[in-house]
Amino acid sequence: MIVLRPALGGLPYVLWLRPNRVLSRRGLRRLIMVLAALALITAGLGAWQGDVFAPLFALIEACAVAIALSVAWRAGDRSERITLDTESLEVQTLPGRRCMRFQPYWVRVLLESGEGRNRLLLSSHGRRLEVGAFLADEERVELFRKLKVLLTDFQSQARR
Repeated sequence: MIVLRPALGGLPYVLWLRPNRVLSRRGLRRLIMVLAALALITAGLGAWQGDVFAPLFALIEACAVAIALSVAWRAGDRSERITLDTESLEVQTLPGRRCMRFQPYWVRVLLESGEGRNRLLLSSHGRRLEVGAFLADEERVELFRKLKVLLTDFQSQARR
């Protein structure tokens, strides 16, 4: 998901990049509870027919599925913030807080295809940074276009 906050009154342009999430935290909890209940009901039926270890294995399976879904859901917390102002184009990776700055007049936006997907790269002075790796290909192309337009407008305003 790409969210653009336009520049207002001297504030910089800000682009927020976030992966799309299907479930909210509440929806995730409900899904885990439903899956655990179904596993335990099935295990109860198995125990009723003589498999006394079925509830134990169902409990282990329910815990493993809950942990796996929680880890996958937490991976959706990652995001990138691209800030463009008169002095720099800054890419900040969250939650890791890694930050890289480029000169807005010299930065090039590249869209490279390979390995079955497009890669969006920012390049300047021999440094390269991949942006939006977690986005879908269509979103990366859209981001490429937005960044090109923003940088072109920004550079043309600076020349005036």
